[in-house]
Amino acid sequence: MPRKVIFVTGNPNKLREVQLLMGDDIQIEAVDIDLPEYQGEPMEIAAKKCLTAYESIKAPVIVEDTGLCFNAYKGLPGPYIKWFLHAVRPDGLYRMLSGFEDKTGYAQCIFAYFDGESMDKPELFDGRCNGTIVPPSGDNHFGWDPIFKPDGYAQTYAEMDKHVKSEISHRGRAFRKLKQYLLK
Repeated sequence: MPRKVIFVTGNPNKLREVQLLMGDDIQIEAVDIDLPEYQGEPMEIAAKKCLTAYESIKAPVIVEDTGLCFNAYKGLPGPYIKWFLHAVRPDGLYRMLSGFEDKTGYAQCIFAYFDGESMDKPELFDGRCNGTIVPPSGDNHFGWDPIFKPDGYAQTYAEMDKHVKSEISHRGRAFRKLKQYLLK
């Protein structure tokens, strides 16, 4: 079991969420390096990012790739959500579905881990949360959280208590799989 793992992120919100989920079991240290924005399927993207991060850091590393997938768009914007969000903001993302009856989608998070010693390729951990894309509601501290309402909940991610969100979110689901792997 590693005692310390480097999490490649420049996003302090993601770091806090991951540290909250890990607890005291393993020390998570953030390193902000500029990884290429690969194109392809989400699992391929996460694996490539992880190998690239390891080549830069030369230590056990975790990377995370997140997508917001609209069913009406057959999974897009998916892993390209960062660029869509930057261009049109949360309200624009919601408005992208104005011509569709289907406002459902899912949030997906893939964590990739590679230690560079005992592994031939990164291990991948996928987490998903189904929900609906809604008009923005709640504080916009974390990307597209104001427009994603998980199935079975009356609040968007942005309106939820951080502990509730961590329990049900795509990131929480993927991270629990990663944590179980790291602790064995």
